[in-house]
Amino acid sequence: MTKMEISRRLLMQNTAAASGAFAMIGAIANSAAAQAKSSPQVASYQGEPSGGQSCVGCQHFQPPSACRVVAGRISAQGWCRLYFAK
Repeated sequence: MTKMEISRRLLMQNTAAASGAFAMIGAIANSAAAQAKSSPQVASYQGEPSGGQSCVGCQHFQPPSACRVVAGRISAQGWCRLYFAK
């Protein structure tokens, strides 16, 4: 084997290892984000809109009934203090 072939092989091995590490880091970050959701009580969640604002118009809302930042089942017509307009 030539020095060029060994270097290419090493590069490919290191690239594969780095890809695996990034995938693991992404999975851990997603898991941490899922665990970091606020409780409905902490977010002051209510099942009805407030002042024309409702979950369906919030960037955090995930149809049909979830939220990126508040745990539990969320109504599209609900509202909380973490509301962020789309």
